[in-house]
Amino acid sequence: MPHSNTIHESLTAVFQVRRFPTDVSAGSRGARYPELAVLLWERALDPQKGTWSLPGGRLRDDEDLDTSARRQLAEKVDVRELAHLEQLSVFSAPDRVPAPRRIASAYLGLVPLTTEPELPLDTTWHPVAALPDMSFDHRTVVDHARTRLAAKLSYTNIAYALAPDTFTMSTLREIYCAALGYDVDTTNLQRVLSRRKVITPTGDTAPSGRAGGRPAALYRFTDSGLRVTDEFAALRPPS
Repeated sequence: MPHSNTIHESLTAVFQVRRFPTDVSAGSRGARYPELAVLLWERALDPQKGTWSLPGGRLRDDEDLDTSARRQLAEKVDVRELAHLEQLSVFSAPDRVPAPRRIASAYLGLVPLTTEPELPLDTTWHPVAALPDMSFDHRTVVDHARTRLAAKLSYTNIAYALAPDTFTMSTLREIYCAALGYDVDTTNLQRVLSRRKVITPTGDTAPSGRAGGRPAALYRFTDSGLRVTDEFAALRPPS
């Protein structure tokens, strides 16, 4: 029977908003701006030795896909705490990898701004705007994950999974800008998210900076799980 030895694997595009030195993120917005980053590990063996892969691996007979995705992240890149994980798509082109045939169930995972996983030496964060030479169809998976994230930022509260527990509106704006890939107005963002009851004032303020001035108000996300806030909404880049 054709493809009787087909392997089913999980792959996860784990995103986090991070800052990079300018020389690492060439072609992006520079060191002082946070950027959307994806977690990749460098292949030490053929096929495609030296290219960069998404964490993942073979589905075991005794586990479901969600369990497999979380296990692969824990075992291969030592990421054990995700704020959000969802199935993204299935990649099943017959020639996507060398034989034997592999079908990949891809996931989108999100890690908050303030989390710093201890990564193996062969694993690092890369700016999505300046990806290295990637293995097989993994760049396509990253593109799909970025598109899914950007879409959900419009009509859900998914940014809770990228943000710290409490934050100023300027920090939240930076997270949205990084994840969307274009500038967002702070005042408009606050108005929209407050109207949809996505964010809630904590009543506290952030410490004043060196320049002094009025302390910025601190907010938190109203919910710590995913919910639809406006199913017809769409955030768009400025014209």
